[in-house]
Amino acid sequence: MKQPSMKLAMPLTYFGNPRETADQVVGLEKAGLDQLWVAEPYGFDAVSLLGYLAAKTETVELGAGILNIYSRTPGALLQTAAGLDNVSGGRAILGLGASGPQVIEGFHGVAYDKPLTRTREIIGLLRAGLRGERLQSDGLYKIPLPADQGTGLGKPLKLLNRPERADTPLWVAALGDNNVAMTAEIADGWLPFQFLPDKAREVWGEAIDKGLAKRSADLKPLEISAGGLLAITDDPDEAKRHRDTMRGLLALYVGGMGARGKNFYNDMAVKYGFGDAAKKIQDLYLDGHKRDAEAEVPDAWLEAGNLVGPESFVKERIAAFKEAGVTSLQVTPAFGTDGLASIAQVKEWLV
Repeated sequence: MKQPSMKLAMPLTYFGNPRETADQVVGLEKAGLDQLWVAEPYGFDAVSLLGYLAAKTETVELGAGILNIYSRTPGALLQTAAGLDNVSGGRAILGLGASGPQVIEGFHGVAYDKPLTRTREIIGLLRAGLRGERLQSDGLYKIPLPADQGTGLGKPLKLLNRPERADTPLWVAALGDNNVAMTAEIADGWLPFQFLPDKAREVWGEAIDKGLAKRSADLKPLEISAGGLLAITDDPDEAKRHRDTMRGLLALYVGGMGARGKNFYNDMAVKYGFGDAAKKIQDLYLDGHKRDAEAEVPDAWLEAGNLVGPESFVKERIAAFKEAGVTSLQVTPAFGTDGLASIAQVKEWLV
């Protein structure tokens, strides 16, 4: 049986005014884009922009990639999932994730605790709410709030509106083994960060298998969205310039997202086999030598994790991502390239 084609996805990358970038999405949709993901670190919220995009597009799936699990209550997340799915005509994907303590505690002022428990409970509540059930929980989340913690007037409530779909897709961004296993068990999709397809089985295979073994038969097969920078070029110098633009991002996450010994992304780099480089990057970054940290990002990582080079190499990377289980190839056209043409070309290769 022929394997289904991968979907083609893209994160909405913007600087300053996201509306100007969002207005380009109509062209990307016509070029063949299947999914668009909108991040929400600590800039503009993703939900407003996704609603704007829902009104301007017709077919592209619109994913929140991601909403953190701390700054909105389960009830607010339910309202968001159902609301976005309605205004988009059933094209919403709700991506959830723990983010990191720098954002959760530093920007939202909320304690960064129990991410796995929170995620599991939230997904359970969202699924119940989308089915039209009343929200009730006696776990980490107390819904309704017990009388001794409030006024005692709270009652179990269900969503006033009828959701567009009872199975609006719920995806999770995960890297750690336990989180990945839970994602494979209960989520509709997985959003890994800086995914290296050639190392995926080695790094996450056991966790994925553990989760899939517990996965309900009522759920569809787990989807995965991953990819990297996209630039189709026969010029090796140009290809290197494009890859080098990713050094700052990798150095930031591997070196600057957390303290020594408490950095998810640094741990992932070690698992990828870049342990020595990961330590150098972190030491240099935390000591204020960001440029030097960027120089330590391994070329092998930049090459294997992105789709930059001649047609034959880009096709080889596409095949590697598909072999690793990726169902939605997420690409970012390199700055200075014709993004619409690149999207159209890759879409043709995926069919």
